[in-house]
Amino acid sequence: MIHSAQTGPVVLVGCGRLGSAIVEGWLKTGTVSPSDLTIVTPSEKPAAEAARAAGATINPPLAELEGARVLVLAVKPASWRAALVPLTAHLGPQTRLVSVMAGVPAADIAQASARPVARVMPTTAVAQGRGVAALWSSDAETREVARSLFAPMADVVDMETEAGIDTATAVAGSAPAFIYAFVKALAEAGRVDGLSAEAAQRLARGALRSAGAGAGTDESLDALIARIASPGGTTRAGLDAMAASGDLERAATAAVTAAAQRARTL
Repeated sequence: MIHSAQTGPVVLVGCGRLGSAIVEGWLKTGTVSPSDLTIVTPSEKPAAEAARAAGATINPPLAELEGARVLVLAVKPASWRAALVPLTAHLGPQTRLVSVMAGVPAADIAQASARPVARVMPTTAVAQGRGVAALWSSDAETREVARSLFAPMADVVDMETEAGIDTATAVAGSAPAFIYAFVKALAEAGRVDGLSAEAAQRLARGALRSAGAGAGTDESLDALIARIASPGGTTRAGLDAMAASGDLERAATAAVTAAAQRARTL
């Protein structure tokens, strides 16, 4: 089990889809001890209840937040001020802020909370300890606090500028859905070419698992492709067809551009 080098109370505000994944990842990897975890959530969530059963605190009196080492803000971007501002008067001077929200500038959060902020954009695979997370902060100490919370359950990638967080949201945060959509399209193409719907789905999902195994290595993407696509073979024929149409590159560019633009306007 992996443990963070830094310990102390952690407050998570918001336990929706991403917040729940973060809680599950913390508990799975031992990054945050249940006794050090406080969750602030307006409604019951299975992940929060599981954390409570393990020893976490749910919705305590605000005065109990004073000793927090870090507060992770995981609410919907449109409601972050309403969620954060009532808490700030109860936080101690040592508390650092980490935002996992898309589209909310660190400067806005820092102004509202009067403390340094790091922005992290993780994928929901942190729940299994296999995520990836983009990280940016102008404050070195806060950046390292954020890294300690996510490195045990994600490949943490430092962004050179805060603007990179929006693009990272599209390339990593949103991309699993893009990849699933492509795999779904592959399954449908297999069905059209004669496979049963069940067989096409199982084969396409199996291919996705196989690709994921390769992605877990240190090999370059070009090398991973070359391992499968032998000259003159079936894979090379398919790749050449995609390259000739240009549809794959156009679809990827359109998806990343649209998702990044949406992140900037949330």
